[in-house]
Amino acid sequence: MIKVLFFAKLREQLGCEGIEMDAREVSTVAELRRQLIEQHPRWAASLDDRNLLVAVNQTLAKAEHPVGVDDEVAFFPPVTGG
Repeated sequence: MIKVLFFAKLREQLGCEGIEMDAREVSTVAELRRQLIEQHPRWAASLDDRNLLVAVNQTLAKAEHPVGVDDEVAFFPPVTGG
């Protein structure tokens, strides 16, 4: 299983802290995002945001980054500071 977490404003938009996905269904971050949208169509607008950041096992990752069994994937909006 892949543990998928949502943070900050994204968590509020989706109304969900996280879910688990079958690791056999996906092999990259992009495929994971596509599966999430396919399974939860109302999440499409929030997950399609190009500014959304993704971390795999607490390391920032790009769309082509591989994901697999026991990985943790976190989606979160850009962090701003002052």
